[in-house]
Amino acid sequence: MLTLQDIKTAREIISNGVNKTPLIHSNYLSSYCGGSVYLKLENQQITNSFKIRGALNRMSKLSPDERRRGVVTASSGNHAQAVARVAELLNISAKIFVPENTSQTKLDKIKKYNAEIVLYGDYDEVETKAREVAAKEELTYISPYNDAGIIAGQGTVGLEILEDLPKVDTIIVAVGGGGLISGIAIAAKTINPNVKVIGVQSKAAATVHESLKAGKIVSIEEGKSFAEGLLGGIEQGAITFEMIRMYVDDLVVVEEETIKNAIKLLWENEKQVTEGAGAIAIAPILENQDKFNGKNVVSVISGGNIEENLFQKIISGK
Repeated sequence: MLTLQDIKTAREIISNGVNKTPLIHSNYLSSYCGGSVYLKLENQQITNSFKIRGALNRMSKLSPDERRRGVVTASSGNHAQAVARVAELLNISAKIFVPENTSQTKLDKIKKYNAEIVLYGDYDEVETKAREVAAKEELTYISPYNDAGIIAGQGTVGLEILEDLPKVDTIIVAVGGGGLISGIAIAAKTINPNVKVIGVQSKAAATVHESLKAGKIVSIEEGKSFAEGLLGGIEQGAITFEMIRMYVDDLVVVEEETIKNAIKLLWENEKQVTEGAGAIAIAPILENQDKFNGKNVVSVISGGNIEENLFQKIISGK
């Protein structure tokens, strides 16, 4: 099991390659719920997503032979972009499998780096294919979430939150495969066991929520979602599942309409450009405001890579 020391070590490894992102107070959300709501702005991170933290920590630990052979990964976009950037930084060859319906915005950002991009299948197929290629070509597979090095890197978000707001009561985190919330929860709960960590998923992509109810990892049919960065489910045997069961207090699902409204709200009130997978972290506040009354709450705005035309439609109310 990952420890707080692993996360502190990860921070030392990645400190020169990532930003310590701002933690800002939201007057609007604080008034809305009667608490003190803060936003951890990972949409202002390098590559506009928290993913660079885990990728840099994991890939910095590759052996000389692993670096020579190269890496492969599968991602809907943000993890792919992070791996591509780190591979270029460390002079490692990278092959990146992305679903065929990945947004053009994210594809364009991946293409800025010297990585081979392979469009393949959908969210349910791309990871399996990437792992097959990793085995066949003897490449190191860099999981988006199911890897202790990745999780430790993402956990550095939790360290920063507790340092900037020691009296935090509740941290709300988006959940896809669970790497971000696992790292944050281990860091936060080890430093202060009284901190409540809440995960959030869309009803269109609630694999981890349903798996927790079943007591085991299950597969469900996912639908389209404004939080498309959270699609893809969780693979059998994922270490994040047990971490979530041990450290996360609650996992809620929210409506698609709420995610859309969250994107619009964060722009109108905070001037923050966020993708659905980032904005979803304020959705539990919008749907259940009384739950956060009198609390110091941090919502982790995990990413800002959204298609421009979609963003414009949402903020214009079309």
